[in-house]
Order: sequence, then C-alpha cells, then structure tokens
Amino acid sequence: MTLEQVIFILVSLLTVGTGIVVVTNRNLFHAALAMMASFLGVAGLYILLDAGFLAAAQLLVYIGAISILIIFAIMLTRRMMQAREAAFNSQAGLGLLTAVGTFALLASVIVRWWGVETVNGRPQVPDNVLQGAVVALGEAFVSPSGYVIPFIMASVLLLAALIGAIYIAWPAEYSEDEA
Repeated sequence: MTLEQVIFILVSLLTVGTGIVVVTNRNLFHAALAMMASFLGVAGLYILLDAGFLAAAQLLVYIGAISILIIFAIMLTRRMMQAREAAFNSQAGLGLLTAVGTFALLASVIVRWWGVETVNGRPQVPDNVLQGAVVALGEAFVSPSGYVIPFIMASVLLLAALIGAIYIAWPAEYSEDEA
C-alpha cells in the first residue's frame, strides 16, 4: 500500500466520519463544526485527485463562506441553541431508499472502473482532456453568457439570509421602539 493510498483512506475516513457526526449530532453548533471538517476532507480528496482549483474553491466557498454563514446564523439565533426537542424523523424510509440507491450507483461505477487500464494505480486519461480546463472554467464564469449572473444572485441570496438571521435573532431590549 502506497503513502497516497494511506492518505486517501485517512482523508476518506475523516470525511465520512464527520459527515455521520453532522447528521447524528443533536447540538446544532457541533454539527456545523463537523460539517466544516467534512468539507475540509472533501477538499483533501480534491487535492489527492490533482484538482487544485476545486480544492481551493471548496476551501474558499464552502468552508470560508457557507459554513461561517451557518455558524453565524446559529450563534445569532439563541433560541435554536437552547431548544431540546425529541429527535423524530418521518422520512427515514425515504432516506434509506436514497442511501441504497446511492450505494448501488457507486458500486456500479466501481465495478465499471475495475476493468479500466491503469498506470501506477491511476486510470489512463488522454493528455488533452484536462488541458486548459481552469481557463475554460474561468471564462465560463465571467463571460456575458456564462454563470456570472447566477453566481451574483446566489451571493445576494446568502447576504439576505444573513441579514434575516440577524433581524430575527436581534434581542427586543435593543430595539429602538423601547428606547
């Protein structure tokens, strides 16, 4: 077993383990911290796949922005932190069906990959497949016909969610009406 395979197994265990903590932890703040660790594991998997741009985007967007926004929203809404309700999920059957379907899809991909010709444990990919991929992705984001408008709309939506969380969590003793 090579060092790269050992690192892959450790990063995969980190990602899956913290993902399980996210969905099973009753403390919302601890679940958000575990989600950040899971995102970090996904970034590590991107690094192992030689996808540096995706790893950097994972770190900046998911860990640096979305996770921090979620933690701010949790910390600003103190009522949610104090709620101790019984855990009940009425969608356990749908979740099980989705998990089995995802497992079947992943198993079929692994079975198909098993017969692919490899060199040093990596599948053979033509050189021109990834050539200029980062440049093409950047041009797709900033070109007028690209994804710049949906990207800006998503950022405005996240900003509105943060402002809404602050407004909802603002204590009544600091409102201007009572001053």
